[in-house]
Order: sequence, then structure tokens, then C-alpha cells
Amino acid sequence: MTSLGNARYALRQFRLSPGFTATAVLTLALGIGGTTAIFTLIDAVMLRSLPVTDPSTLYRIGEGDDCCVQGGPQDKWGMFSFPLTERLKAASPEFAEITAFQAGMGRLSVRRAGSDSAAKPLRSEYVDGNYFSVFGIGALGGRLFTAKDDRAGAPPVAVLSHHAWQTAYGGETAVVGSTFVIEGHAFTIVGIAPPRFFGDTLRSDPPDIWIPLHQEPLILGDGSLLNQPVSAWLRMIGRLKPGATTAGMAPRLTGLLRQWMQNESGYPSNWMPDVMRGLSKQVIDVIPAGGGVEVMKEEYGRSLRILFWVCGLVLLIACANVANLLLVRSVARRGHTALRLAIGATRRQIVLQALAESVLLALGGGIAGLVVAMGAARLLLKLAFSTSRFLPIGVTPSLPVLGFAVGVSVLTGIIFGAAPAWFATRADPAEALRGQGRGSSDRSSSASKVLLTLQATLSIVLVAGASMLGRSLNNLEHQDFGYQTRGRVMVQLNSPPSDYSVPKLNALYRQVEERLNRLPGVSGSGIAMYNPLTDNWGELILVAGHAAAGPGTDSGASWDRVSANYLNNLGVQVLRGRGFNEGDNERTELVAVVNEAFVKRFFTKNENPLDQHFGLDLPKYAGTFRIVGVLRDAKFAGFGLKRPARPMFFVPLAQNVDYKDDLMTRLELRSHFVHGIMLVTNTAPGTLEPLLTQTLAQVDPNLTITSVRKLEDQVALSFDEERAVASLAGLFGVIALILAAVGMYGVTAYSVARRTPEIGIRMALGANRGNVVGMVLQGASARVLIGLLAGVPLAIGAGRLISAELYGVSNWDPPALSVAAGALIACTFVAAFIPANRAAAISPTSALRAE
Repeated sequence: MTSLGNARYALRQFRLSPGFTATAVLTLALGIGGTTAIFTLIDAVMLRSLPVTDPSTLYRIGEGDDCCVQGGPQDKWGMFSFPLTERLKAASPEFAEITAFQAGMGRLSVRRAGSDSAAKPLRSEYVDGNYFSVFGIGALGGRLFTAKDDRAGAPPVAVLSHHAWQTAYGGETAVVGSTFVIEGHAFTIVGIAPPRFFGDTLRSDPPDIWIPLHQEPLILGDGSLLNQPVSAWLRMIGRLKPGATTAGMAPRLTGLLRQWMQNESGYPSNWMPDVMRGLSKQVIDVIPAGGGVEVMKEEYGRSLRILFWVCGLVLLIACANVANLLLVRSVARRGHTALRLAIGATRRQIVLQALAESVLLALGGGIAGLVVAMGAARLLLKLAFSTSRFLPIGVTPSLPVLGFAVGVSVLTGIIFGAAPAWFATRADPAEALRGQGRGSSDRSSSASKVLLTLQATLSIVLVAGASMLGRSLNNLEHQDFGYQTRGRVMVQLNSPPSDYSVPKLNALYRQVEERLNRLPGVSGSGIAMYNPLTDNWGELILVAGHAAAGPGTDSGASWDRVSANYLNNLGVQVLRGRGFNEGDNERTELVAVVNEAFVKRFFTKNENPLDQHFGLDLPKYAGTFRIVGVLRDAKFAGFGLKRPARPMFFVPLAQNVDYKDDLMTRLELRSHFVHGIMLVTNTAPGTLEPLLTQTLAQVDPNLTITSVRKLEDQVALSFDEERAVASLAGLFGVIALILAAVGMYGVTAYSVARRTPEIGIRMALGANRGNVVGMVLQGASARVLIGLLAGVPLAIGAGRLISAELYGVSNWDPPALSVAAGALIACTFVAAFIPANRAAAISPTSALRAE
């Protein structure tokens, strides 16, 4: 029979057994669909190139995903100051063009000139004038930047993303050429980027608007980073010239970097000894950048790989299940197979026919699996990016994904079809035709038991791993953050315009806080440079009377600038000394409060930190702040939430340090431009937002809100990725249990059917209902027990592999292992009890007649 004939024959058999076909296809759809869903995201996040011209010739100078401003040595450099980018460009003749662009994103207040509508907080990115030409991007409407747009004194221009043009401005063609007011300054929108271009980095909520680098001082004013040699905030990508290679570039650029660090970096003198000691570690690599800056690959790669292996285990369980179904089917059709062998069919033809059926089943499961894959991919994206307004990742299968699905389907069909195909040829035609081989110990029965044990083993691994991840997520979300999360609402702001002076800002904040405290349902408020879990500022700490510290990680601390009542209303506990009060203002001594981790890092056990002085970055400022209080550790940074709290200090919003250095003056000024408001209230954010918008507009129309949410929700959002992994792992664990139960039911029912005469004889000889049920359950329990004994060590090993994702959970977590074992035992007991109970109901006469 030809391959086409085998396929036609298989389809006829499927029509004759619709129940079997539907069960097999659905089972495979779950396994293949889950695996394909994860591969869809792996393809989109980790494998796909930017939608630009010839991405294979794009290379990045530097690597890493650190963001957003670095003030010291980086070891493997990935961000650079603008002066350093100019030096690196000049030293890279292999590139036809090199562009520099902002490492992170900001939000700018943007409104259309002459419009009465409120300003919109658009996500922005500063870029070189040749940014779009390096990527080979053309404009959808108008034009994109040129070198003339990116120079001092050039007319202010901007380019809108296609998404922002559609969603924020309704796709109006009149937008191109219009004047927009950005942070109080008039800009002309010269063009619209093409629909599929979302920038240099795949990320959720990509830039809405691009602005030339040389317009950054116009918007940020005295806080500008453009000409600061110390501040690294730009990434670089270049396009190679035809025939050029990157060989030798990295050592050359590394040498230039080290020379620059010694002579032109502008590092403070107290940093230089540490800089010189670590100079040999400072390197610049040149890496392929066809996929852009792979931030999401770094952030989500490990989680996607975990889910891929989880889905792979589910697929193996599904394969074992379908293999068991085919084994049962092949035994049931043994007489027919023997007849074919007796009349001249070869064993090769029998095997090919069986494989054709299994591959067609797998392809059917693969087609259904694509539907499952799109749904599962959407679910994962919704879980992992729950707050994203726009995510430039689609779930429509690409050609690589379709190829993967077909490949997995064919391979799966061969894997689960091989054993049944082989057993189909083992029957002796004479015995099969005489009805022999109905005993309980034939090889197909043994194979079914082995497959069932494999299902139990893999199910233990999956359910235990999912339980570990779920317990870890619960520990993360319910850890002690060091402040009250209930009854606290966080408001995120666009910072005030950059031309506001510190006295004007202080007066503005006092007025805002007074108005906030009068809102209905609000019992307290506070204003901060940033709210918990939203941002992080860090500086080098120098303690008066202590040796000057260098720019090492053990000498830094995070910090925040807050209003007098912020910490108290947030519920941060003062352990020693005092917190801030209204007396800590512009006319009084500069003070600070520090956390326990700060005290442990910068003071010895015998030192009393109260009334000690410290400062930032430069030795001459070591006496700037007097410590008036020690706070209980609290986690403010939006990262590292699996680790203990970082050293941190707080300074009053109303106070200002009169630095004499340009860099420190700029740092001090920018720290007064707040982004956070905290409210003590039980009023829902949806009810608060219009009241807040109206209140802030009455105080200053330049204050725009970007988000309003409960602090509890902010905590939950910090663990979106962990929640996505735990949720999907749990879902696949449940599917694994269901498949294992179905497999147990099928094998037990098949075993009971084949042992019907034996059961009849036992009952005729005096066995009661309980004896029969016990006999059947004993066989099922033995297979589950073997699966448990094999699965528990494997589950512990899997826990070790995912230990980096766990918080407060060991890799041999007894509760997780107990849940997995208990769930498997319960599911398989129910699945085995049904056919066992049915067997006990058989009358001896009917059973003996069946023989």
C-alpha cells in the first residue's frame, strides 16, 4: 500500500472510531498547543529580528540591559555619555553609520498647540539625527530626522510613533506639520514612523515620540545630561559597511574607553584610585544587534525556558496517553492484523500503516494545537504585561512557529506511534486467529503499565514544580515590605516643567498637599521624588570621619526625597531618633533619615548613627546631612524584591543643598522634580482619578497624571512575570493530572476488560466485591507508587533547576511534594476506582460466558 493509501485507510479508521479520534486529538492539542504557545513567545521575544532593513548588518557597541543612567564604571559597558559616544563613533570606521539613543524612556507632557484638551503624558526617547537612517526606516507620513535636526540651535522637531498617532490623535493627517507643546516648548511634528517600527528595543509600551538628542537641554534645562561626561545614558547601534567585519573592534574600543576613563571621564578625584584598580575589567564588546537591544530576552528568557520545559513534560504525558490508547486499539484489532499477516501483508506494511495513523493523529492535534497556542499565548501576555497599554508582540503564528508546530506534530506522532506499531507486528497469526493471547501478562500490557508509570512520574515533577512556584509567588506578594500597603493609593505624575525654580516647586508642593488633604475620603497624603516600587535613585555615600569610599557597589545607597508626612503616612516605622516634620524646611539644618541596612553598611556595631554626618559622591560634601532618625528597612526599589532591603536614606522635599559643582547642582535640581503622590484612603482609584486630575489642574495645569492605583496593586504588578510563570505552570500541572487520571482510567478499564474471565472465576470461587475492587486497585496503586518513587527525586532536581526563581521555598519543599503526591494519588484513585467498581459488579456467569 502506498503512503497515500495508508493515509486514506487511516482516515477511514478514524471515522469508524470518532470517540477515540477526538480523545487523541484533544490530548495532543493540549500538549502541542502549550509547547507551541511558548515557542511563539520565544520566537517573538528571543529570536525575531527588528523589522528594519538588513538587520544582519546591525551591531551594538556594548551590551547589557542596565537602565537608565550610570555614573561610574560598568565593567561590561552598555551605556555611554554623549561625549564618549562621539569618541567611539570616530574610532569605528567599520561602520557606515552609528546612532546613539536613550537607554530608557521618559514621559513628557505633550499637547497640541491651540487645543483646549489636556496634555497627554507620552513616552519619549531621545535619539541621534541619523537614528532612523541607521535602521533603514522610512516615514509613513512627512519625514524622519536628518543630521540637521540634531544640532545645537536647530528648530525643535519630533516624530510620532504610528501607534501614538492612531490612538492619541486619531490618525489625523494634519498632525504632520502641526505645532505641539512639549514640556512648555513648541515642537513641530515632522513625521510619523511606519506601523511595525517600535524602536530599537522590544519592550512593552514602546516610545510614543522621538526627539533629537540636542533638544534634550531645551526640555530638561539645568538638569540636562547631554554634555555631562560622567553620566552614561545612551546606547549605540551601528550598521557595518559592505565587506567590513567587527574583528578587532572590541579591543580597540576597550583601549579607547580605558584611556577616556583616566583622562576625560570627569570622575571625581576620590573615585580615581578605585577606577584605576578596576581598569582592566572595563571592556566594550561589539555584538550582533539584529534583534535590537534585547532587554526582554534578558528579563523573560529564563521564565520562557522554564515554561517551555514544563510544556515539554506535558507533551510527553500526552504522548504516553495517546500511545496507551493506540496500544489498546492495536490489541483490540489484533485479529484483524493477524488476518492481514496471514494473507500476505508484510510486517513493514503493518508498521507503516500504524505510523501513518499516529502521524495523522498528531497532525490533527497540531492543527487544533495552533488554536490552543494562540489562546495560551494571549493568556501569558495578559498575565505578564497586565498594565501595558500596548505590547508590540503578536500571537499570530509566524512561519518559524508553523514549522515548529508541524515538526513537533510529526515527531510526536512517530514517538507515540512507534511502540504500538511495533507491538502490532508481534502477534502470531495462528494464535491471534484462535483467540489466544488474552492473558494479563503480554508485552502490550507491560508497555501500557510502563507508560502509565511514566505519566505518574512526570505529573509529580510538574505539580511539585508548579506548587513551588505558586508558594514562592505567595511569599513574594505577602512579604513584609516595611510599609503599609492597605489603604494606600499611589499616583504617578509627569514631573513639573524644567524651568521651575526650587522655591517655586516647594510652594507648588505645599499647595498641592494642602488641596489633597481636603479631598473627600483622604485622611493623609505625601509627595515624593518617586513612590515605592516605581523607580530607584542611587549615589555613592561618604561618611564624615570615615575613609573616603570609591564607586564600588558596597559604597552606594538608594535615596528618595519626600515631603514631611510622606513616610509617616506610608507607615514606615522609626526605630531610633525621629522622622521628618514641618520644621525641616529650606531655613533649617540639612537632615536625613536612614534605614537599618544603611546603618549596617556604613557604621560599625558600636557606632551610634544619630547625629552622624554623610554626603554624596565627593569627599568635600561628606558632612552635608545630619542623621536624625533610623527607619525600619523598607523595600522601595522596584527590583531585587527577592533580596533584603537596600541601604537607603531619605531627605526632606522642602530642603535644598547649595552645591558648588555643576554636576552635583544638576543632580540636586532634578531631585526636586517629583513623580509620586501617596494618599491614605480607601476610595477606589477610579473614583479618585477625576478628582485628582481636577485638583492638580486647578493648582497647575502642567501637572499631568500617568497612573492612579492602589499600593497593593503596585505590589502585585511587581510580580507579573512570576505570576505568569506560576499560573501557567499550575495550569499545565492540572492538565498533567487530568491526563494521568485519564491514562489510569483507560489502562485499568482495559485491564479489567481483558481479565473479565479471571474475575468471574475468582467470584465463582468465593471472592466478594471488596476482594475484586482491592485486586484492581492494588495493581493501579503499584504503578502510582513506582511513579512516586521515581518522581520525587526528579521533582527535587527540577526544584534545584528553578531555585533562582524561588523565594522562601527550598528545592525539596515538603509542602509542594506533599501536594503533588496527594493530588496524583487522589486523581488516580478516582480514575482506577470507577473501572474497579464496575468489575466488582460483573456476575460470575456473564464473566465466564465472555470467555
